[in-house]
Amino acid sequence: MASEEHKQLAQFLKTVHSTLRNTTAAVGSDRAWHNHCSNKDVLLTYAKFMQRLATTHWEENSCNEFSSASSRIKWSADFSHDYFVKKSFEKCTEKEVEIGEKIGIVINIKEQFSEPFKLLDVGSCYNPFKTYDFLDVLAIDLCPANEYVMECDFLQVLIGADTKLIKNKVEQLQENYFDIVTFCFLLEYIPTSEMRIKACENAYRLLKIGGLLLISTPDSKHVGANSKLMKCWRHTLATLGFSRIRYEKFRHMHCMAFRKCLHKDIAVRWAILHKESYMDGSLHIPQDFSNTKREITKNHNVDIEIKDFAELPFNNSCFVEH
Repeated sequence: MASEEHKQLAQFLKTVHSTLRNTTAAVGSDRAWHNHCSNKDVLLTYAKFMQRLATTHWEENSCNEFSSASSRIKWSADFSHDYFVKKSFEKCTEKEVEIGEKIGIVINIKEQFSEPFKLLDVGSCYNPFKTYDFLDVLAIDLCPANEYVMECDFLQVLIGADTKLIKNKVEQLQENYFDIVTFCFLLEYIPTSEMRIKACENAYRLLKIGGLLLISTPDSKHVGANSKLMKCWRHTLATLGFSRIRYEKFRHMHCMAFRKCLHKDIAVRWAILHKESYMDGSLHIPQDFSNTKREITKNHNVDIEIKDFAELPFNNSCFVEH
């Protein structure tokens, strides 16, 4: 059962999300995002509330009621450790080389990874990955909650030959530099499909060949309720050059690992072969379709009854859905 403080913190976050979506519908995404990023008081309160909610209420609930629960952060770190340290990426490489040979693509690229692995945590808030020794973390957020996070608008940041930091702000990020980019409960914050795709395009540019884009997104419905949305996400990211190599649906969220392929055409080939009629090149979330509590859309067959932060006492926790 969520405490009163938990509910109040969560209600504020929910209100910020819905206000941004409503403003986007009224004045357009560019103006709405600019106004949102300019509202420093709201952003700072959001950051502090999110840190409190994640580090106190979500963690306490997961530890007290489900000792085997692991957070979305731990899921990302564990997968990264298996992929880089235990070198499971080598199987992905072999598979892509084989596909490349079948479609006439000669691949002479060799992945270059070394520990500590460079992780860009987008929308980090308080830098939860800093405790992992095998990771070299650059944590960024619109409004950092502490000194371990740099201020950065990921949708507007420059991408170039090196990373430029001025005081506590990121002015530019280095292209083809990071081993891992994480979007932990980020994409549902961004108000439109087009802007979410922009975030993924930026991640693609920043990642090394073979690097990981790790995405977690909340969803308390059963595994089939929003399956078409997740399949559409997979198809859309494939057109950008990403191959989905891990997907898990837990009780309150989806966790996904995407790999930047050795050659973009390998992922695009998959997208062409597996395209369905409802796959329209979008990255939608259920809230895009309706403000009502429940609606089945004609195109995506999406169940809109999504619980908000106040109703997700284990939103920072993963539970396998059987």
